Amino acid sequence: MYDVAIIGAGVVGGMLARALSRYELRVCILEKENDVAMGATRANSAIVHAGFDAKVGSLKAKLNVKGSEMMEQVTKELGVKYQKNGSLVIGFCEEDKQTIKELYERGNENGVKGLEILEGTALKEKEPNLSDNVVCALYAPTGAITCPYELTLAAIGNAMDNGVELIRNFCVDRIEQTEQGYEIFSGSQSVVAGCVINAAGVYSDAIAKLIGDDSFCVHPRRGEYMLLDRECGTLVSHTIFRTPSKMGKGILVSPTVDGNLLLGPTSVDMEDKEDKSTTQDGFASIIREAAENVEGIPFNKVITSFCGLRAAGDTGDFIITEPKPGFINAAGIESPGLSASPAIAEYIVDMLKQSGLSLKEKADYQPNRKPMHYFKEASIEEKNEIIRKNQAFGRVICRCETVTEGEILEAIHQNPGARDLDGVKRRTRAQMGRCQGGFCMPYIVELLSRELGIPYEEVTKNGGASIVNIGKTKEGAEND
Repeated sequence: MYDVAIIGAGVVGGMLARALSRYELRVCILEKENDVAMGATRANSAIVHAGFDAKVGSLKAKLNVKGSEMMEQVTKELGVKYQKNGSLVIGFCEEDKQTIKELYERGNENGVKGLEILEGTALKEKEPNLSDNVVCALYAPTGAITCPYELTLAAIGNAMDNGVELIRNFCVDRIEQTEQGYEIFSGSQSVVAGCVINAAGVYSDAIAKLIGDDSFCVHPRRGEYMLLDRECGTLVSHTIFRTPSKMGKGILVSPTVDGNLLLGPTSVDMEDKEDKSTTQDGFASIIREAAENVEGIPFNKVITSFCGLRAAGDTGDFIITEPKPGFINAAGIESPGLSASPAIAEYIVDMLKQSGLSLKEKADYQPNRKPMHYFKEASIEEKNEIIRKNQAFGRVICRCETVTEGEILEAIHQNPGARDLDGVKRRTRAQMGRCQGGFCMPYIVELLSRELGIPYEEVTKNGGASIVNIGKTKEGAEND
């Protein structure tokens, strides 16, 4: 019997779990995939938005600004990379100038600090590689970047270190209301909880319907991205947006906290909640608009591309409701969901308190977590000391990203442990370099097999049926 069950291990579910782990509660996270951060959290722009875009008075506006203000401290406690690089919303014409002026006024009403409208020399000095066709921009110094999946991994890991349980491969297909609260089923498995938080992303409307709530709909919105090599990461220093439309903030050009250059996303409404394929049309759109924004982008330096599905609700705002006592929806959390996530967590914890959940703080709650990349960021002297104590840190497995065996072993064994190749990738960056795992993947498969106690052939790319190896080549030749 749990006090609270959270459905969905994305950034919102992770921040909620961490916020609740502060209290003497029994909490579990139910995730349908083999790892956390597998939905919209895995593939998004990684932007901590300042908060000037959302409608005044909306939940998006209130929680974005508050979450943005909280994020620097949250990432510091969790050991997650964060950079307050500032953002620029660029305009090309008089109509764009008017939109930028409206964003400036809206941002001031929302409480965003330090906004400026820049033109001419001041704008070029701020970002020299902007297109010469850019005539003005809204500058938001509080805009920032982070890593969304690392943030989620760290939040859930910190929650687990403080007693929260993570149940993977638990695909919720039925919910029954009981005298104790709710019984949540996944096939023949079930858990019972006094309160339930529905943070299931694109599936949050389907989860709500399991308790008879059909008050909203969520559909996936495809967003494709292109990631360029690290040698391109200094082309711009700020996050560059175009003036927004009803479909989003357009194609952005932004550095990442890992030193790469990110382009995207496209914005296409979809019906299929599992279609994460990339398209030629999507890439053409990214290349065209990115080149209009910034001069000199070396598109031949793209090292990978990917697609994410945002959970677009039908209300125009975050959907945070309590349709039945103790059952809370955290749905339609599209952009600026990442930015707002710490504030969303506080908001829902307060809702639970208002519903009668007893919140007594733990005496031994630990908010801090060791950074995942502490070894890479250590000095030579510090690295030598770590290697002296554990020689696994002296063996480099991924040459592109200089990731050692020791880091991979930690990724497998610390909360929440990696269970597949992509899980190792998100935790360590092994397989994220120029060769995209071409050289290091066999070694990582070997480590996963050994450490998890499973046959080499059962190691997967991302859980389920994503088998990497079907057998040994020499055995295959002998059978032939």
